[in-house]
Amino acid sequence: MHNIQDVAIEGRTTLNVVMKENTVMLNEVVAIGYGVVKKSDATGSVAVIKPDEISAGIATSTQDLLVGASPGVVVTTKGGDPTGNADIRIRGGNSLTASNNPLIVIDGVPMTNQSNAGGTNVMTMVNPQDIESLTVLKDASATAIYGSRASNGVIIITTKKGQAGKPKVSFAANFHVNTARKTLDMMNASELRSHVVDMYGESVAAERMGDYNTDWQDEIMRTSFSHDYALSVSGTANWLPYRVSVSYTDNQGILKNSGLQRTTTGITLTPKFFDGLLQITTNLMGTYAKSREAEKGAVGTAISYNPSRPVRYAYPTTGNTGMTMFNGYWNVTEANGNINPLCSQNPVQMLNERRNIGETYQGNGNIQFDYALHFLPDLHLNLNLGFQVSKNQSWNDTAPNSIMSWNDQNLFNTSLTNSNNETITAAGAGARTKWYELQRNTLLEFYANYRKDFDEIKSSLDVMAGYSWQRFDYQGNSRYFVNSAGFQTNGAPYVPYDPATGTYTLNQFDESLAGTLISGNPERRWAEKLMLISFYGRLNYTFDDTYLLTFTLRDDGSSRFSKDTRWGLFPSLALGWKFVNMDFMEDVREIMNEGKLRLGWGITGQQDLQTSYLPYLPVYISSYETGFQYLSHQHSTSDNPVWIDPLYPRPYDSGIKWEETTTWNVGVDLGFLNNRINLSADWYLRETKDLLCEGFFAGAATSNFLLRNVGNMRNTGVEINLTARPVVTRDFTWTTSFNAAYNHNKVTKLDGDKNDMSNGNTPSGISTPLRYFIVGQPINTFMVYEQVYDNHGDPLPGQYVDQNNDGQINDADKIMYHTADPDWTFNWNNTFNYKNWDFGIALRASLGNYNYNGPRFSNTRLSNVMTNNVQINNLMRGEYLFPADTDLNNLVLSNYWIENASFIRCDNISVGYTFNNLLKDKLNLRLFGVVQNPFVITKYKGLDPEVFGGIDNDVYPRPITVTLGLTATF
Repeated sequence: MHNIQDVAIEGRTTLNVVMKENTVMLNEVVAIGYGVVKKSDATGSVAVIKPDEISAGIATSTQDLLVGASPGVVVTTKGGDPTGNADIRIRGGNSLTASNNPLIVIDGVPMTNQSNAGGTNVMTMVNPQDIESLTVLKDASATAIYGSRASNGVIIITTKKGQAGKPKVSFAANFHVNTARKTLDMMNASELRSHVVDMYGESVAAERMGDYNTDWQDEIMRTSFSHDYALSVSGTANWLPYRVSVSYTDNQGILKNSGLQRTTTGITLTPKFFDGLLQITTNLMGTYAKSREAEKGAVGTAISYNPSRPVRYAYPTTGNTGMTMFNGYWNVTEANGNINPLCSQNPVQMLNERRNIGETYQGNGNIQFDYALHFLPDLHLNLNLGFQVSKNQSWNDTAPNSIMSWNDQNLFNTSLTNSNNETITAAGAGARTKWYELQRNTLLEFYANYRKDFDEIKSSLDVMAGYSWQRFDYQGNSRYFVNSAGFQTNGAPYVPYDPATGTYTLNQFDESLAGTLISGNPERRWAEKLMLISFYGRLNYTFDDTYLLTFTLRDDGSSRFSKDTRWGLFPSLALGWKFVNMDFMEDVREIMNEGKLRLGWGITGQQDLQTSYLPYLPVYISSYETGFQYLSHQHSTSDNPVWIDPLYPRPYDSGIKWEETTTWNVGVDLGFLNNRINLSADWYLRETKDLLCEGFFAGAATSNFLLRNVGNMRNTGVEINLTARPVVTRDFTWTTSFNAAYNHNKVTKLDGDKNDMSNGNTPSGISTPLRYFIVGQPINTFMVYEQVYDNHGDPLPGQYVDQNNDGQINDADKIMYHTADPDWTFNWNNTFNYKNWDFGIALRASLGNYNYNGPRFSNTRLSNVMTNNVQINNLMRGEYLFPADTDLNNLVLSNYWIENASFIRCDNISVGYTFNNLLKDKLNLRLFGVVQNPFVITKYKGLDPEVFGGIDNDVYPRPITVTLGLTATF
């Protein structure tokens, strides 16, 4: 923003113009939780993101608005998956296996990540066009007001509200074309045939290779078209300010049969009474989302599948059904026609005949009363009543007679036992897994806030104290059905089929008629409940607009812990000094208009355990699964015994307690040339003790696998944020922003005498630990063998460095070798405005992150050319190929597969034009075009270097997206 003054000359021969101070940025208020504060008075590390029309238009969900927006905030989306949640980390992770997700607060209601159907989450349920601002609270002095839920940072989402005046209508429409940016370079059929002939001879090639040249990656990908629309009306009806909005999104993925359709509606009412002393804010939002998740295993399968085979094949019909084997899709069979369930499945059939449909109905909102007392208007009483509820369900259907249904039911074990202990034959039959959950989040909060300026003593006081009650309820069940009419006859599958319509059971899957319940019970649901009760307070004090103090105290009680460890006390203290207001700075104020030092300390808690609501109790679970029941004559009313569901306790630790994070933060905020240049920098130290982790522990009650407190870890980091307007003229403005963040974490203690704990396996299916928690090392450090290379730089097969010189290669020779987390992240955004034109480019970089390249490991081994003596697999072109006799158990753990995944990515390039004087200045129209993800610079050899967790396997590829959009306001 720049200020232009028009000054009349009025006959004067000289002109003295004094530029007015741009106080917009300094006086801007930011949300800090249970209130707001002027940005210039903030003592904590706080970032504010206000999406513009382009960023809101190209964002599929609200989580996309955070990508690259603030230093220390790393957002990793699930590739190009339209249904995928993003993984958000603020200043690195603080936990091992407990949640590392930040707390999301929407219009004053702390949310829970409900909506697990179809890969959606609470942020994918919010339309970006409805967002007024996102405030990111990073350090403990800012987040401690949320206490037990704030150790991973807080994201406060404020939605748009109605404005006084005539109705204002806003409309936005965006059209997107998505295409794959990259595919892996695999051999064609002729190249692969040469290797098969060399290894197995011409006869095997003739038997196992076909006459086609299929690009399986191309077969599972597509150019997809997506679109979204948003309409809102805001204004004042008589005395009632309002805003009503509705939006629709149809986001189709580049992986066939993946997509998300979402409809959102919202209404906000903000009336005032008693001359403005009482303000009532009502926010209601409803969302319906329907998703189809593609079978992501098809990505890895397409890379390795035999390119000499066709997608479809004219098998002879089977029996009298009129159906062909595998419904006409080519699949691997043995020489006698039998199916080997260990062989890969046709990736196109995996996408077309396995449907995973998810539905989510979510509603959230609140009504908030803010009353300034008539007799003491400086004292506000605030009551906030909020809710969040979601109903989620999904169906995973497998088509009968597909290769998946044959493999799922296992050709070599065709008998299944249903919930009535009846044996059915199910090979080749269709199946359905049905999942359902209902979640509720209810909130009651009350706080009093006293704000007063004492001019006579140059002081400002802002005191707040409150109480919070929040309850979370969860119900859910999962059931598995097999088509009871499906069975095997004379080696051929029989599936109900209507030749007149060409349909079969999958498309009319009626659980009451065609489905036999194999596991689960429709009448039984597991239920969970969580309660949080809190008392909190905050004091903000300012003296002479120069010295700032913030003190926060919150006492939280969680039903996740026993009465001995239930309560956690979380304090914070922050100091600020506006040194620019000191007398000795008077001479530089024409250049420096803002200068503030910040120092903060605080403790926050963690109790968000993703696997258990009551980890301290021996909760007994009824097992109604087949194989867990037992026969009882005692409870029978006849001579026949009955089946009894046994009870067994879940693993538990009676002494489990809060995970606590202590944070120190030092920061500086600078503004120059009337805020033409703004710079902020922060250093932080975060130490977490009593880490919550789920793993194997000797001597644990009921099981060696449970959740407990295991140790400590430390995060240190630096953040720098620079914004500037280097060029400001009447017609042209250049705005640039650059931020950089460094973060390093390490485990400082583990339980007892432990020095390491494994976390996760390799993507190859071999159960060998790959990532570890190690004292003195970053979390998820890779533990691998050091590969030996020849003079040409090629690996020597089976040769690894004998670290301890004992003449053998074993676990003692593994080395600690990098992590998936970057050391540095950078973001650089530029916007150029010329008259009504605008042009923007956003670049993002990550340095020091490493990936385990699973596809490269799986497709550069000659031993993998033919597996199970029947299946031919493809190989990567131009890669070193490991001999067939290479020891696989050690090779899978070679550091050869761990690659530097640092990258520079262009997030988007945009251009737009604004028509601001249409229909006699009644219509504002803006047209723009955007290219997202046009290029990535990296040495990483996989599809994409940006992989959360560092294990690259079946990753949904990120597309290049071209967007055309418009916004209209009238």
